[in-house]
Amino acid sequence: MKMFDPHIHMTSRTTDDYQAMADAGIAAIVEPAFWLGQPRTHVGSFEDYFLGLLGWERFRAGQFGIRHYATMGLNPKECNNPEVADGVIDLVRLYAEKDGVVAIGEIGYDDQTEAEDKYFTAQVEIAREYELPILIHTPHRDKKNGTLRTIERVKELKFPMELTLIDHNNEETLPHTLASGAWAGHSIYPNTKMDELRMVELVKKYGSDRIIINSAADWGVSDPLKVPKTVAAMREAGIDEDVITTIVWNNPVRFFAQSGRLDETVVETKLSVDQNELFKGNSVLRGQKPVVDA
Repeated sequence: MKMFDPHIHMTSRTTDDYQAMADAGIAAIVEPAFWLGQPRTHVGSFEDYFLGLLGWERFRAGQFGIRHYATMGLNPKECNNPEVADGVIDLVRLYAEKDGVVAIGEIGYDDQTEAEDKYFTAQVEIAREYELPILIHTPHRDKKNGTLRTIERVKELKFPMELTLIDHNNEETLPHTLASGAWAGHSIYPNTKMDELRMVELVKKYGSDRIIINSAADWGVSDPLKVPKTVAAMREAGIDEDVITTIVWNNPVRFFAQSGRLDETVVETKLSVDQNELFKGNSVLRGQKPVVDA
């Protein structure tokens, strides 16, 4: 089965992860702009990061037959850094128009501060300006209230719910997300957030309408194969194959195609691999024989 991981931070993963994902059937990914584990102290470090998402990472993914898209945003945690926040918002506006950028995100709340409110609003307005969807991070702490606050803020800003993907849902938040009309993302993690069996139960209860799953794999304890592992769990539970396909392919394609920068016809076609190619003189290989599709 062809699969789409619509939230994964591949900058922090290895080429072995790309190979394992391709072998498991992952054919497309979205990499949202993220924080790096420690505060960035200069706006320029964000620009180099954004350039990497649109350049090197897209190339690296393609070397394993995986289509790579990105979202641009100032993440909620770094909204609270006044030394860089305004400058990064200017960069987000600049990079929002770049090819391959399919949403503004991940934006939203972390500690639910006034600064997070300010920059959430600013980035929703950038999305409106460029007619892009938004990808929203819901907080790890006080998740239910954070999710409700998110929904209320999007409504206050009169941003279309059909262009809104609220991520990191759980059993407590999912009913509210679906009732709002937004798309509902679920991050499948080894120990926290959501696991495969809990996700199976949610699919049994709510079906596949506007339901999306991802690995959200990053530099912490996480697993870039959680989408195929959840597919296996759904199959074992007897969930219909059409429902599975809707969740792990059709839904993310439909959501991000609203950006006008993910062509549904193109993403359906197999991406050919030629590992003789270089990116600014660099190769992903270290002496291995290049793979070249016929």
